[in-house]
Amino acid sequence: MIIIAGFVLGAIYGARKAAKAGGKRLDLLQYGAGFGIAFSLVGLVITLFLDRMVF
Repeated sequence: MIIIAGFVLGAIYGARKAAKAGGKRLDLLQYGAGFGIAFSLVGLVITLFLDRMVF
């Protein structure tokens, strides 16, 4: 769940960042995908850390 939430939050953040910079639709998609992937990787690390600490 943390990974999916990270992707969604990253995509929203990236799209808003591109829109604020005056980007077009493809810029919004590219920034959204990039930040979504980056945030989901952070979520993966957090998930692995929590899994190791609990079990």
